[in-house]
Amino acid sequence: MFSVLALCGGTAFAQSQMDAYRYAQTELNGTARHMAMGGAFGALGGDISVMNTNPAGLAVYRSSEVVTTLSLSSTNAKTDWLGTALDQTKTKVNFDNIAYVGYFPTANDEGIVSWNVGFSYNRLKNYQRSYTMAAGGSVHTSLSDYVAMRAYGTSSDRLADANAYSNPDVGDWLSVVGYQAGYVDAYRDDNKRYYSAFGDNDQQGTWTPYSLSSAQMRVTERGAIDQYDISFGMNISDIVLLGATVAVTDLNYRLTSLYDEAFTNDNKLYLDNYFATDGTGYSFNVGAIVRPTDFLRLGVAYNSPIWYKMSDAYYAEAGSYLTFMQDGKLKERSLDAKTPSDAFTDYQFRSPDKWIFSAAAILGQIGLISVDYEMTNYQNMRMRDDYGNENEFTNYCIKEDFKMGNTVRVGAEVKVTPQFAVRAGVAYSDSPVKDPLKNGQVEVRTVGTIPFYTVDKGVTHYSVGLGYRFTPNFYLDLACVYRTYKEDVYSFSNMFDENGQALVEAQPASLKTNTTKVALTLGYKF
Repeated sequence: MFSVLALCGGTAFAQSQMDAYRYAQTELNGTARHMAMGGAFGALGGDISVMNTNPAGLAVYRSSEVVTTLSLSSTNAKTDWLGTALDQTKTKVNFDNIAYVGYFPTANDEGIVSWNVGFSYNRLKNYQRSYTMAAGGSVHTSLSDYVAMRAYGTSSDRLADANAYSNPDVGDWLSVVGYQAGYVDAYRDDNKRYYSAFGDNDQQGTWTPYSLSSAQMRVTERGAIDQYDISFGMNISDIVLLGATVAVTDLNYRLTSLYDEAFTNDNKLYLDNYFATDGTGYSFNVGAIVRPTDFLRLGVAYNSPIWYKMSDAYYAEAGSYLTFMQDGKLKERSLDAKTPSDAFTDYQFRSPDKWIFSAAAILGQIGLISVDYEMTNYQNMRMRDDYGNENEFTNYCIKEDFKMGNTVRVGAEVKVTPQFAVRAGVAYSDSPVKDPLKNGQVEVRTVGTIPFYTVDKGVTHYSVGLGYRFTPNFYLDLACVYRTYKEDVYSFSNMFDENGQALVEAQPASLKTNTTKVALTLGYKF
């Protein structure tokens, strides 16, 4: 049991493989033209969004430019938990980017024809989302069963101690807050084994858990990943384009979760979590574009990991209400518990690196078609403590539970008139989660006192847009992007013995997040 419980866990502050994945994800963002064409600009260039992917595209510019983008997004999250369907919608206005590109020709016909510099702010991801999942009596496993199993091996004296949260020998805060909130009781003959407090002996003296009448979880997420870029591009003989970007990234993530269970005999429990993450990181991108003919462009780029300095802050409240028979009398027990309100931990995180391979066909003055293929090595994610020492358990789980992620982006543009263009695109990313984790066959330890997590099942973007040049210098682009993201939500993890038999069996809900985003970009060339 000890080896099973320790495999992908650690102290209360040990970030899990799912936390690493959350901070490694990005979305289809950038200018309206970039989004309208599915983000397939790796070989095209000529757009400020390429600073985040293939900075060689900066060398395509033949004039200086300033550009900015605003967007309105509506996010609808639909859950289905054991037949109960719910949905929630949030709408938000975003400031997506602002950038400057400077064009500096050399007056040479061969060799270095021109060079460009770029400075930009881009929003890479929005965490804005709320969802609720609820189920009736078909839920057969309680959070108290999960906490009882997690508490195994820690004496009840330590769990009950007022100083348990500061005791280095008590690493699991969920066990502490669950025990002090009355979720579990210790076996009388062994105070290191536990069972759910929500049960009683039947007429034969066999302990039987109470039946759940309902369970509900409400989650609110907010925050963003923002990036600030300094880029350089160089045009060699109008055949080879080279580029490089140095970036600073800011990450902030906020989560509030409220979990409740009710039992058929009016007993109940709750667990409320409040969690915040802030991080700052740095990275670099390098790339090249080759133009073997006037109508064909080929591109390749490498995006380094982002090396983050991170800080997590935690707070949780838990409680239970329990009625039980004792000495022939019906008695009540109501308990509440809180974790320290100033708990935090600092650590380091390295996101995955990427390779992007691209091709584009330029169809004269009529239009163009572009394709990108992106490989993201999620097995290269790493968690370390604040001193740079590896979190061995989490990094082991990252290697075991993740694989290479693949993204394909396709975009097209047709010029109806010299001033007016229409665009369309699609982007699909498969899930980098390996099947055992995707199918709930491995245990997942989440950060702090948060028991739930989500498992990625793939994301697709569909986009359309248009562009209009009012003058040779001033233009406007508009895009509409529809994003659909599928996940499974586990209110707590499955747990297994060394033979793979389930000790705790969770019942996941399906979560489908649909986001409709309308973006407007204004640009001025000079």
